Amino acid sequence: MPRGRGGGGGFGRGGHRGLGGGFGFGPGGECVCPNCNYHEVHEIGVPCYNRKFPKCGTPLTRPF
Repeated sequence: MPRGRGGGGGFGRGGHRGLGGGFGFGPGGECVCPNCNYHEVHEIGVPCYNRKFPKCGTPLTRPF
């Protein structure tokens, strides 16, 4: 009996990690000022880069 076109393994075109590229660090952790080394708790749903350290005005980042 013929098998149809191709002899692939049936994996399709999907094997991605998500639409955003998979760069999220998860809900926990902390935000850090790269200039002052100030640390504060990361708020779920609020990216660190949207927050600024009040003393120097620098956007906060997530440590790797």
